[in-house]
Amino acid sequence: MNAFTETVQVPAASEPTSGRRRPPGPLRRPVTVLAIAWLAAIVIASATAHWWVPFQVGEQDLAHALAGPSRGHWLGTDELGRDIFSRIVTGGWISIGPALLAVAVAFCVGVPMALLAAEHGRRVEGPLSRVAELLLALPTTVILLAFVGAVGVHVWAIMAVLGLLLAAPVYRILLALAQSLRTRLHVDAAKVNGVGSLLVNVRHVLPGMATTIAVQAAQLFALGILIEAGLAFMGYGPAIPAPSWGGLIGDAQQHIYDDAWMMVPTGVVLALTVLAANQIADALAGERERTAPARRPVRQAGRPVAAAPAGGEASPRTDGALLEVRDLHVGVVEGTELVTGVSVSVRPGTVLGLVGESGCGKTMTARSLMGLLPDGVEVSGGSILFEGRELVGLSDKQYQAVRGRDIAMISQEPMVALDPMFSIGHQLTRPIRRFRGVGRDEARRIALDLLAQVGIVDPERILRSHPHALSGGMAQRVCIALALTGSPKLLIADEPTTALDVTVQAEILSLLRSLVRGTGLSVVLVSHDLGVVADLCDDVAVMYAGQAVESGTVTEVLDQPAHPYTSALLSANPHIPQGETVPDRLPSIPGTVPAPKDWPTGCRFASRCPLVTAECHEPIAAAPAHGAGTARCIHPLTLAPSTATPNESGVVR
Repeated sequence: MNAFTETVQVPAASEPTSGRRRPPGPLRRPVTVLAIAWLAAIVIASATAHWWVPFQVGEQDLAHALAGPSRGHWLGTDELGRDIFSRIVTGGWISIGPALLAVAVAFCVGVPMALLAAEHGRRVEGPLSRVAELLLALPTTVILLAFVGAVGVHVWAIMAVLGLLLAAPVYRILLALAQSLRTRLHVDAAKVNGVGSLLVNVRHVLPGMATTIAVQAAQLFALGILIEAGLAFMGYGPAIPAPSWGGLIGDAQQHIYDDAWMMVPTGVVLALTVLAANQIADALAGERERTAPARRPVRQAGRPVAAAPAGGEASPRTDGALLEVRDLHVGVVEGTELVTGVSVSVRPGTVLGLVGESGCGKTMTARSLMGLLPDGVEVSGGSILFEGRELVGLSDKQYQAVRGRDIAMISQEPMVALDPMFSIGHQLTRPIRRFRGVGRDEARRIALDLLAQVGIVDPERILRSHPHALSGGMAQRVCIALALTGSPKLLIADEPTTALDVTVQAEILSLLRSLVRGTGLSVVLVSHDLGVVADLCDDVAVMYAGQAVESGTVTEVLDQPAHPYTSALLSANPHIPQGETVPDRLPSIPGTVPAPKDWPTGCRFASRCPLVTAECHEPIAAAPAHGAGTARCIHPLTLAPSTATPNESGVVR
């Protein structure tokens, strides 16, 4: 079988696109601007009140007690003739300050709890979640009153306890978000580039949580003001004569029949402050839900790229292998296995293709090489040798010396793999400085060289751009440049062309081919496209239901497949050689791939195989086939028994 190659017109690297102008967001709406202005004015006025208010908080004018608004007393006086305006402004900080303390304590406790639980998984999440559930079960008002009874009325201490109680809902809200963010490809890319756990949280997880934190902080601030006011109303506020909004409302309530006006100013200020905080929270939530900027179509100059056939007579021997995987097993912790008995090797300067249907375990196998398996999944057996060094069993900190420097990775979704918070220049220069120990200017020069190396025609402009301004093909080029920042020896490409259109696919494949030939880079290519494998790879391993059912050189495996599954895949390939008649319908493989929990003890392809016999239901080991390759089949196609006759469904009885 020949490699699927052709000459196509592909677009040149494009310039970043710009977003269309959109209407003002929620934070710029008049009501939100007024809310922000009100809160800012209240905070500034109350914090500086003792410098400018017209009367001291305890200054009395008994001759004008319970007086209404006047030129001398803008909001009137209370029962002792004290100026209500001065007491409201001065008491603002006594109400706002403790509320801010409660918010600060809640997030200083809740955020680290969420980050730790998301990072370390069930062994940390379990105990922390039980503590949070216990705090949520406690009645807040009863706990605060019990604290007052135990230690006395100390407003700041009471609000600190409130902050501890509020840390539980903060933790529950942020935990799911932190877990989701840690599964993002740009977080994996940061780990690949050698970034430690603390910096991953600070640079990549926390920025993604910032809006949610701001929304919750605004809501908890409003709640804190109300709780402080409620406690002060009941007499658990600051000592007399220090004013607070709740205390002022309590005083007004005692004279509601003598002068109802006393209740109005403080009640309005308290209500407006709480409403302003809630309006800001709503605006922040609306800002978070806004869609990303629309991109204009990218106009690119076409240029021809001739796709070359894959390297032919590459030996599958493991002598001098850069990477050697032996009997790899990957599975859920104390649960179902997802990959079993995979053995492959990669020689320096060659490309190994892992090919198979979706869900066959090829991506899980590739991610295990980087130590980037999902939470709850682990390498349960086997060996991964890189230049003779065992990688199985390395801690995440030990893996940091391997990721980026020795092994790098590019994914199938380049726009997700790039952190939207930072410019391309920032994302390229930081790993360059870390890996190569150079200064800022030298790192920038190297970044420009890498962008030029991956075919970007205007690297200066791209360096200043953010990911949202790039097209898909441009973003994938940047991801390849990012993977090369540490000068790795092995590149894992997880379906790097899946999310791209066909012309850009050809361009990216041509780029990978030139990198292999020009730098001696080795590549593990994960793909479901046999045409891509034939075009780029030297060796190939065909995977099915968590096993490598056949391996060898591309020429041997694709020209003379030994395993029935490989043959069936080739028959179902839509690429028709020139000159041959296009069939009315492509052949298909009957049945479905068994789920991991339903894997049989024998051949996992037996239920779909036209050559199945009773022997196929016993455990089958990989056996030599076509040279030094292997096939996990007791009836390889070159030795298929002549007595086997398939029934109407294609299965031998």
